[in-house]
Amino acid sequence: MRGSLLVVLLVTLTACGTAPAATAPSTRYQADMTVLSNAEHGPQLCAMVAQSLPPQCGGPDIVGWDWTTVEHESRDGVRWGEYHVVGTWDGDRLTLTEPARPAERRDTPRDRPDLTTPCPRPEGGWRPVDPSKATEEAMAAAIARAARLPGYAGSWLDQGYLKEIDGYDPDDPRSVERHTNDPKRLVLNLRFTGDPAVHEPAIREVWGGALCLSRAERTAAELRTLQERVSKQFKGAFSVSADELAGQVKVGVWVVTPQLQRQVDDTYGKGLVVLHGFLQSVN
Repeated sequence: MRGSLLVVLLVTLTACGTAPAATAPSTRYQADMTVLSNAEHGPQLCAMVAQSLPPQCGGPDIVGWDWTTVEHESRDGVRWGEYHVVGTWDGDRLTLTEPARPAERRDTPRDRPDLTTPCPRPEGGWRPVDPSKATEEAMAAAIARAARLPGYAGSWLDQGYLKEIDGYDPDDPRSVERHTNDPKRLVLNLRFTGDPAVHEPAIREVWGGALCLSRAERTAAELRTLQERVSKQFKGAFSVSADELAGQVKVGVWVVTPQLQRQVDDTYGKGLVVLHGFLQSVN
């Protein structure tokens, strides 16, 4: 995972006056991520890495790390590489319980948001009702208009049509550029609280492509407000984001325990703020 340089600290939930529950010393955790050391600190795990040369990052220390046993890059006193690490977690440090090996990153279902259109598929499939208004400009105008309407809760594009294109390759930049974001084939999804159908006339004034209006429990503004609240109340969380599709605020931490998630549920409401841990328990 790449992003701006963030110094990752131990997460403390100040909203309810508690700290993360300690994990059992025998519990082992694993992750695929960058390990880096420099003149300021020894080997550390990195959730976010600044794309400089050499790169920069900071995080919890790794006990038992030996650069002579792993292949790595080195420049100006900085050593780094991407590895699969396994060890025990004491709330501050990861103590290796087996040798590190090269990372094997996998795209998990959690990494892929569900962009499926919730509306029933029309007879004959998703098609523009007015092709002259199924353009990129019209789509941008529709989204901007929706964001100003009462109860707006989010938007996304369903590009399921890509699965119907022979030869489409999501790993080929030229194929992606050629086929994605086709306003005449994608489905524009807009979500509102209350009855979303009341907003269709306003949207149809500017958008003639396929359209699905669906209902949400919370507005986008409510999620942003909650995101700001959580950002202030969590000390050291390395990511806090509002997920409009899920209607949740997601918080990145190093380790998620059932006790910590219960504390979060008690503070914000069950299922509203969801913790995601970089270190996963070894089954």
